[in-house]
Amino acid sequence: MRLPSLTLAAAGAALIAPAALPAPATAVPPRERQVARSEGAVAAAELLARTDACTRVSKGRYRTDAGSAPAVPVCGTRDAVFWKADLDIDCDGRPTARCNRRTDPYFGAATAFQQYDGRHLDAERLPYIVVPAPSRRWDHREHGVRGGSVAAVVYRDRVQYAVVGDTGPSDIIGEASYATARRLGIPADPRSGGADAGVTYIVFRDSGAGPIEDHAAAVAAGERLARLFVDEDD
Repeated sequence: MRLPSLTLAAAGAALIAPAALPAPATAVPPRERQVARSEGAVAAAELLARTDACTRVSKGRYRTDAGSAPAVPVCGTRDAVFWKADLDIDCDGRPTARCNRRTDPYFGAATAFQQYDGRHLDAERLPYIVVPAPSRRWDHREHGVRGGSVAAVVYRDRVQYAVVGDTGPSDIIGEASYATARRLGIPADPRSGGADAGVTYIVFRDSGAGPIEDHAAAVAAGERLARLFVDEDD
């Protein structure tokens, strides 16, 4: 069950992290590219094997829904943080045909992080994930995670590369954009879609791929970082 976006709930107040990292001066607007629904040379099985054991970096555990018990820790290695949860559909950002106030009762026209030109993200087209707002439980910023950080999202035998694009409630975890769900083969309707369990989120520390909206750059960086992650020595 989704809750209203943290970005929407805090409208008129200072957001925790309202802006994306500055893009490199040489960055150029991304080209539209077709990507496979399952991306990258690193197999889902390799990533799942690497995340089988958890060294907890969060001080507490997260709920996956408002009424559920806190059961999800954030785990970490030298190169990444990860968690295993459900996937609720985030349709927040620029209104589109599938993400708007009519299709999504929790729709908010803003995301915590913005693209190179200052516009909010496009959840229908851009694969992004949501991280919990910083709290004493866990502050993602202290672990090299920020807007535009590159992530690998694994569901069954599929791997989808994405970026950190929004923040959510400080006690709930397990949310990604419409585009992320759709490319993973998960029903993406913001009212009835999502996955109840079985989704692994891996965020690579201190990563970034230029403009947050350049998905092709995120894929290229994700493939390289995923290989380093699975080959990493404990």
